[in-house]
Amino acid sequence: MNCTQTTFSVATLIVAASNLTPPSYAWARADDLVPLPSMTIAPPDLAAMWSDPGFQKSFIGGYGINADVEPRISQDDMALLELVRQLMADSLPAAEALLRDSVRPESSATLDLTLGGTRLQQDKLPEALDNYRSAVAKFPTFRRAYRSIGLICTRTGDFDGAIAAFNRMIELGAADAYTYGLLGYCHSAKQDYQPAEAAYRNALLLQPTSVEWRLGLTRSVFKQSKFEDAASLLDVLLNTFPDKADFWLLQAHTFLGLKQPINAAVNLEILDSIGKSTVDSLYTLGDIYVSQSLPEPALRAYERAIAANPEQDATRAMRCAEALAARGGPSQANSLLEVMKVQLAQNLSDAHRTRLLKLQARLAMNAGKSDEATAATLEEIVKIDPLDGEALMLLGQHFKGAAQPDQAIMYYERAAGLEATAVNAKVKIAQILVSQGRFAEALPLLRDAQSLKPRDDVARYIEQVERASKALH
Repeated sequence: MNCTQTTFSVATLIVAASNLTPPSYAWARADDLVPLPSMTIAPPDLAAMWSDPGFQKSFIGGYGINADVEPRISQDDMALLELVRQLMADSLPAAEALLRDSVRPESSATLDLTLGGTRLQQDKLPEALDNYRSAVAKFPTFRRAYRSIGLICTRTGDFDGAIAAFNRMIELGAADAYTYGLLGYCHSAKQDYQPAEAAYRNALLLQPTSVEWRLGLTRSVFKQSKFEDAASLLDVLLNTFPDKADFWLLQAHTFLGLKQPINAAVNLEILDSIGKSTVDSLYTLGDIYVSQSLPEPALRAYERAIAANPEQDATRAMRCAEALAARGGPSQANSLLEVMKVQLAQNLSDAHRTRLLKLQARLAMNAGKSDEATAATLEEIVKIDPLDGEALMLLGQHFKGAAQPDQAIMYYERAAGLEATAVNAKVKIAQILVSQGRFAEALPLLRDAQSLKPRDDVARYIEQVERASKALH
C-alpha cells in the first residue's frame, strides 16, 4: 500500500471519529431544561372559612326547630331551650352548664345538638362531637347534627368521618355550598380528586362568587392534568383579582401543563411587571426561554433571579448556566457565570467553584479559545481532586487541541482509570492513535470501550479502523 492510500485511510477515519457521539456530561441533560408543572396549589383556607360570618350562621348559628325533619321536643324542653338561648347571648359557659345538667338519655336529640353547639363555639371539639353523635344516635335523620359532625371531623383531620357525615346529610336532602365545599376539601385532602372536583363544582354552582371553591376546583382539575379547565377557572380569578400574584403563577404552571410555554412566559413576565415575581418564578421564566432556544431573554431572567436574592444558594444558578451552554447559548452562559462570581461570591462552595471553572474551560475550548490559563485552572482542579474525571477529560481535550498528543493521552489515560469516564476516555485515546496511523494500538481500546458500553457509532468506527489496519498489512 502506498503513502497516498495510507494518508487517505487515516483522513477518512479522522472524519469518522468526528461523527462519534460526544460524551454526555451532567450539565447537558435535556431533562433539566424542560420546566414541568410542579406548582403546588394550596387547598382552600379552612381557618378563613371558619371565621366567615355566613359560614358560622349556617353551621352553628341556628337553634330553631324544623318539625318536618327534626326530632319532636316537649314543652319542658322547649322552655329550657328558650332559657338557654337567653343565656348564650351573655355566657356560653353558663348555657353549656345548664344543658349539661339537663341532657338525659330520654331527652330530645335537639338538646344534645344545642349542647354540642355551645361547646363547638368554645372550640371544645371532642366534647361537641360526642354530643352530635349522641344526637344522631337518638334521631338517625338529624341533618344538622350530621353537618356539625362533618365540620368537626374536617377540622380535626378525620376526613373519612367528615365525608361519611356530609354524604349522609346530602342523602337526607340537605346540602348547601358549604357542605359541598367542605366535602370537596376532604376528598382533596385524601388526594381523591375526582369526587373532590364533583363536590367543588356543586359548591361553586350554589356559591359562584366563592374564591375558595373556585381555587379548590382548580386544584382538583390541575391534579388530574385537566389543565385546560384549570386555565379557564384561573381566567375568571385573574379578571377579578388582576393583582393576585398566586393566580398568575398558577396559570403559568397550568400553561406549562398544556405545553404552551410562551403563554406561561407571558404570565411570568406580567408577574414581574407588577412587582410580584419571586426567585423561583424568574428561574422558571429563564428555563422556559432556554427550552425555546431563546438564550438572551433567558439570561435576563436568570440575572433578575440572582439579583432578587444575592444570598441564595448557587446550585440553581449553576444549573441554569449549564443549561444555557447546552442549548446554544455559550456567550450567555459565560455572562451568567461572571454574574455569579460577583453577586453570589459569598455562597459559592468549593464544589460550585470547581463546577464553574470546568464549565468556563469547556466553553473556552468549544469556542477555540482554550489557552494556558484554562489548562492551569484545570490542572489546579485535578491537584485538588485527582479523581475528577471531567477535569481530566477537559485537560485531554485541551492538549489535543494544542497539538500535544502525548500530554492529551496522559490525561485521557488517567480518566480511563475512572469508572465514570473510562469509556469516553478510551475512545478519545483511540482517536489520537488513529490520527497517528497506529491502528493496531487503537483497536484494543475501542473494543474495550465497546464491551463496557456498546454504542452503534463506536461499532461502526471499529469496523473502519479494522479495515484500515488490514489494508496496511
